[in-house]
Amino acid sequence: MRERWFGATGRRIPEIALEGEVDVSGALVLDSVDDEALRRAHAEGRPVVVRAATAEEVKAALARPEVAAAIVTDRSLLDLDLTELTYG
Repeated sequence: MRERWFGATGRRIPEIALEGEVDVSGALVLDSVDDEALRRAHAEGRPVVVRAATAEEVKAALARPEVAAAIVTDRSLLDLDLTELTYG
């Protein structure tokens, strides 16, 4: 399981997590990638998580270094091979 830093908290969390299974308290939770909100939160050291419903949404969210995790409701998205999805 690949992990990412959870903002400036010193914690690491899974880069793809099932909604409700990871504590995202204090994070900015977005439904899509919003550049201005991402930049502002990142500059403040605040963690950012993005909800994603498809493999492409997960890929887009995790392409942003400011994003700590993609939060999904479909358990099958936990098994995505991001390297394969990104590079073919």
